[in-house]
Amino acid sequence: MRTPLPTKNSDAVLDRLTRLHPKVIDLVLSRIELLLARLGNPEWRLPPVVHVAGTNGKGSVIAFLRAIIEAAGYRVHVYTSPHLARFHERIRLAGTLIAETDLLAVLAECEAANGEAPITFFEITTAAAFLAFTRTPADIVLLETGLGGRLDATNVIKLPFLTAITPVDLDHQGYLGETLSEIAGEKAGILKPGVPCVLAMQRAEADAVITNRAAAVGAPLMRHGVDWRGTLDLEGGTTFHFQGADISLPRPGLVGTHQIGNASHAIACARMLPGFDISDSALARGLREVVWPARLQLLTAGPLVAAIPEGWEVWLDGGHNAGAARALASQAETWSDRPLYLIVGMLNNRDPALFLEPLMLHARVMRAVPITTAHAGREATTIAEAATGLGMSAATAHDAYTALVDIIAEASAPSRVLVCGSLYLAGALIAEGNS
Repeated sequence: MRTPLPTKNSDAVLDRLTRLHPKVIDLVLSRIELLLARLGNPEWRLPPVVHVAGTNGKGSVIAFLRAIIEAAGYRVHVYTSPHLARFHERIRLAGTLIAETDLLAVLAECEAANGEAPITFFEITTAAAFLAFTRTPADIVLLETGLGGRLDATNVIKLPFLTAITPVDLDHQGYLGETLSEIAGEKAGILKPGVPCVLAMQRAEADAVITNRAAAVGAPLMRHGVDWRGTLDLEGGTTFHFQGADISLPRPGLVGTHQIGNASHAIACARMLPGFDISDSALARGLREVVWPARLQLLTAGPLVAAIPEGWEVWLDGGHNAGAARALASQAETWSDRPLYLIVGMLNNRDPALFLEPLMLHARVMRAVPITTAHAGREATTIAEAATGLGMSAATAHDAYTALVDIIAEASAPSRVLVCGSLYLAGALIAEGNS
């Protein structure tokens, strides 16, 4: 067994772990199952697990659910991906991001147990998260799938407390299947016998696949529109409907009409947790106090904000697929007071035309920028060409700051700028001090 090289910080360890497997993504469960067995199967010793899959909204649902459960006085472990600025964001121990010393310890233990065996970065860091979760007391674990569900490394959890599936859309077709039905089948792989699933509204093809899978394994479904839903009321708050009862709650703290659905999904999950005492006041406090950066976030500080004239706004969103673009377009419909400009950066496994099409009716001009913090960033010229093909006015810029300066120079009135297209782009901007 190889002894890990001495390191001074987790960044060096994480960089080394990216080279343990020739592929970034390789969907099987055998490697992580072997590693977890060598570690004494920490996944068997976790607090109750809520396992969340889907294409869009997973992180927001988990953010709402964490805020609600913590408002009720419980300790919550959380595992999400990817991170924005630092890897530590992926592992939250009882309400606090994992400390550097704790992260180093579990990474070293996992690396030593794995030895020279090939394993993906996500697999070994998922094992590290499970190990960390066993060493800090908590009442519940909120666990987000990384990719898909059936063969995702998180799916080693054989008996979760609850599962949840957010809206399924076309994404990661190279790994999950070319059709919506195939992708839904992969997401439905987290369903377990006897474990309830809180299911968001789905397109017909996805709904049929998930429904059939639930029936096959014996997983009860709690459906949006049947068992639960949320609606905006005339006073600007939210009415949540759950199994025939209505609860009046404040509007969610995350911006966007799509967040009503995400918040309602989280509330339905909270209502489905046996043994947890979650009052209406905890629901309300969680909705108000939720924090989830780079999801229609109005920037209030940093280099981009410092560059804009009075009356301008800069918004940041990590959405990167057609479903996310539709949600952004829905919000853009409410932004009629100022012209909207886009700054877009994307990875090369994303289709810029599919992403930009829902937004083209709302944005006058688009600036495409490269993503320099990811090895698979799409060239800005190809994004600009896709925008031009849709009839948008488009050009490239060296970075988001330069793009913003260009937009300000050509605008004739105070405007709103939306930076979007990739969580990697959003993360890079947050790391530069934009918040």
